[in-house]
Amino acid sequence: KSVRGCIASSDIQVLTLVIVKKGEGELPGLTDSIVPRRLGPKRATRIRSLFQLKKEDHLEKDYRVKREVSRGEGKKPTIKMPKIQRLVTPQRLQRKRAAKAFKIKSGQKSREELAAYNKLKALRAKEAKDRRAEQASKRRSQNSATKSS
Repeated sequence: KSVRGCIASSDIQVLTLVIVKKGEGELPGLTDSIVPRRLGPKRATRIRSLFQLKKEDHLEKDYRVKREVSRGEGKKPTIKMPKIQRLVTPQRLQRKRAAKAFKIKSGQKSREELAAYNKLKALRAKEAKDRRAEQASKRRSQNSATKSS
């Protein structure tokens, strides 16, 4: 086995090659027939680039690559076409707006809850400080009462 003068090992069963430059003659079974692509593009931007479309053009019906699949003898063939991915639709824009609004609303709510919590925390700290001061003043008054008697 040799490829362009390179010797390949004899224990290799399959050798994958790519035709870089076509010569004068056709290679039977390789370059003499053109095989069309089985599937078309599925992504919205790739469909646009294939058909040279603008962003405003609608891709839903006209530009999906359709193929007929036979269901058997005497039955009408079905038409299969891919679901377009990454297609910006009004529904998607609405969902995006809703998600953004939810994020803003939840952030606002958490800030309000934090402010309420800090207010409560400050109130409790003030109450605890007042209780400690009251207990200290009681102890001082008791100590002064025991010293004077």
